[in-house]
Formats: sequence, structure tokens, C-alpha cells
Amino acid sequence: MTEFKIANKTINIYNEKIIKMTSKKVPIIIHNTFSGNGKELWEECIKINCKDFILVNISNINWNTEMTPWKMKSLYKDGFEYEGKADDYIKELTCKIIPEIEENLNYKPLYYGIAGYSLGGLFAIYALYKTDIFSIAISGSGSFWYSNFEKFVKENKFLKIPEKIYLSLGNKEKNSKNEILSKVQDCTENIYNYYKSKNIDVFYELNDGGHFKDSFFRIAKGIKNIIK
Repeated sequence: MTEFKIANKTINIYNEKIIKMTSKKVPIIIHNTFSGNGKELWEECIKINCKDFILVNISNINWNTEMTPWKMKSLYKDGFEYEGKADDYIKELTCKIIPEIEENLNYKPLYYGIAGYSLGGLFAIYALYKTDIFSIAISGSGSFWYSNFEKFVKENKFLKIPEKIYLSLGNKEKNSKNEILSKVQDCTENIYNYYKSKNIDVFYELNDGGHFKDSFFRIAKGIKNIIK
């Protein structure tokens, strides 16, 4: 594992050794995370025998600011508002972070994928509408309850048609006592069905449990499903 800083973000890279082991190109999956260095996710990927790829874990993210597409009030009294600066982070990611990663590795991948959980899952899908750098996206328990996001999906076009999208959700998430959060399964399934109607290669599955159960395993399953 290699660790370094770019633009105040902590970058952890797993499986970079494969670059020297084979001439075969492999994908790089960018994983934006609320906390942690990606070790747990990488270990889950190893356990379930994911095909070869390089994992780039990005942390020290201003979660409610950089993972959200536009402003939205807090879901809770006295909670943090969502600042809606995802476009700024996408610019930083594509113009600064990814080029520096490539320079550090001296490597151009087979393709780039993007993965995230919760607001990170929302961001993974949103990013497909704002940059053409990502060929695949993995959204675990994506926050598709976010104000007007379903409307945004249906009224906008991808900059590049993704090769595959993976969506997953916990089957108990709809039982949230919060009225907005309780809509997440309906929103997710509506988006899934919309993509299907547009002939997008999209896969969706329900996992047992609520929002916080087995998050790393769920993302690892998505990576395995999507890297064929």
C-alpha cells in the first residue's frame, strides 16, 4: 500500500505492485470514503476473489460538501446542511488528483471506475454526468433520496455512456423513521428502472440489513460484479 497527499486529500493505493508484475493493463477504481484508508475494502475484495484492479482510496473529504451536487437543508434539527460542492471536487479530482496519481504510478489504466457508499454512492452516479473519465460506477446505498436527484437523472445525459453501473441497497433502509430517508428504495428502484429503459447496463441488488451493515463488503461485491 502506498500513501501520499494530494490537494489536502489522503490517497491510499492498493495493488500497485501489479504494474510491475504484468504488462496487462488493469482498471483503477477510485473510492471516495468518509473515513479510513481503504484497507477493509481491499481485504474484502481479496476475500471474494475480485479480478485484478488497482484500488485508489481517497479520504479526508468534506463529506456533506464535496459529495453533494447542490445545496440541501439538513435532514435533522441542528444537523449539518449539505453544501453542494460536488462540481468543485469533480474538477479537483479529474484535473489534479487523477493526473498526479498517474504520475506517481507512471501508469495509465485500462479504464477508470468510481465507487462510493451513501453520499459517496450518490456522488459516483452524479460524476457520470459531469465527466467522461469514468467507464463504470459502483453505488452502495447511494443517497438517492437527495432532493431532486431522481429528477436530475431523468432530465440530464451522461457525458459518456457507462459500460456498467452497479446499484445496491439494504432491504431495511426503507424502514427509516425519517420521512426523506424512507424513500430511498423507491428512488433507487426508479433510477434503476429508468436506466434499464434507456438500455444502460445496470445491475441492482438488495442486501440484508440497514444502511450501516457490511458497507465494505457491499462495495466489494459491486466491484466484483462490475469488473468482468
